[in-house]
Amino acid sequence: MADTVRDIVAGAMGGAAQVLIGQPFDIVKVRLQAYGGDALDVTRKIWSVEGPRSFYKGTLPPLLGVGACVSIQFGAFHFFSEQFDNFNKQQHSNHEGSLSLSQVYLAGGLAGVTNSVISGPIEHIRIRLQTQPHGEKKLYSGVSDCVRKIWQHQGISGIYRGQAVTILREFHGYGVWFAAYEGLVQHVARMEGKSRSEIESWKFAVCGGLAGEFLWLLSHPLDVIKSKMQSDGFGHDQKYKTT
Repeated sequence: MADTVRDIVAGAMGGAAQVLIGQPFDIVKVRLQAYGGDALDVTRKIWSVEGPRSFYKGTLPPLLGVGACVSIQFGAFHFFSEQFDNFNKQQHSNHEGSLSLSQVYLAGGLAGVTNSVISGPIEHIRIRLQTQPHGEKKLYSGVSDCVRKIWQHQGISGIYRGQAVTILREFHGYGVWFAAYEGLVQHVARMEGKSRSEIESWKFAVCGGLAGEFLWLLSHPLDVIKSKMQSDGFGHDQKYKTT
C-alpha cells in the first residue's frame, strides 16, 4: 500500500512538472495542428499579440487532472500486466519470466484506453481554451464557462467529442511507450550484464525519454485528427462530423 501511494504521489508530481514545463510547447503544437503555419511564426504571434501568459492557456484542466490520469494509467497497466502474467502461468505452470513485448504493448494500450475516460474531456477543454480567439472575440472566460457552453451545445457527447480517435491514440501511444520503455530497459540490462535493480536511475530516465519519442512519432497523426475535431465549431460551423 505504501509503495502504491508513493508511486501515485511521485507520478502526480512528475505529471504536474510535465504540464508546467511542456505547456508552452503544447499550445504551439495545438495551434499548428488546428490552423497550420510555421512553429516560429505561431510562437511570435502568441508572444506579440496575446502576451507571454498566453503560452499557459488551458493549463488548469491537465494540471488538476494529471494526478488522476497518472494513477489510472499506471494502476491499469499493472492490473492488465498481472492478467497477462496469470495467463502465462496457466499456459506454462513453471512460468516465472517477464511478459513478452507484445503483451506489454497490449497492457499499455488497455491502460491508455482506461485513462482516456478522463484524459479525453480534459484535453478537449484544454484545446478549446488554447485555440479560442484573443481579446474581445474570446469565447470562454475560463474552464467552467467552457464546460457549460459545450454542454449547452451538445451535452455529454460534446464533452467527449473526438473520443474515438482519443481512444485510438491512447491505445497505440501508451502501448508503444510501455513496450519501448520495457524493451530499452531490457536492452540496457543485457548490454551491462545487470539486473533491473542494479541499473542506475538516470538510465531509466533516458529509457523513458526515448520511449516518449517513439510514442509521439507513432501516434502524432492521430493526435492531429483529435486536435482538429476538438477545436472544431458547433452547429453550422462544424466542419468534421466523424473521425
